[in-house]
Amino acid sequence: MAKIGIFVGTVYGNALMVAEEAEPLLQQQGHSVTVFDDPTLADWQNYASDVALVVTSTTGQGDFPDTISGLFHAIKDKLGHQPALRYGVIALGDSSYDHFCGAGKAFDALLQEQGAQRVGEVLLVDATENPEPEAVTSPWVEAWGAQL
Repeated sequence: MAKIGIFVGTVYGNALMVAEEAEPLLQQQGHSVTVFDDPTLADWQNYASDVALVVTSTTGQGDFPDTISGLFHAIKDKLGHQPALRYGVIALGDSSYDHFCGAGKAFDALLQEQGAQRVGEVLLVDATENPEPEAVTSPWVEAWGAQL
């Protein structure tokens, strides 16, 4: 089974809660899972030939939460081609803002640009429709984990 790092960007804790809900679901499928709630580039690089799941909310005008902003910029500035990396993205946002799920979409675009292999589609979770995001994310995580 896969070695999965869950990399979290959160402001109010919803993304961390989603990650913590995802961890046992993936473990039940036989995967080895670690959650990073303040991830570093070194943490990311430990999964360069494995699987990364990015779970991030969006702040302001499509910005990254502080807990994952540094990681995104380090990946962008210091890493190049990542063809051995498989990944998924769960993006939390609010559709009443102009840049709905902007942080998750930006992370996906960067990883696509760097040649990483996305597993499944990016999950966009709208807080206005899903105040309890795990109702949407848990079924997605189970299906995503089964594709690894």
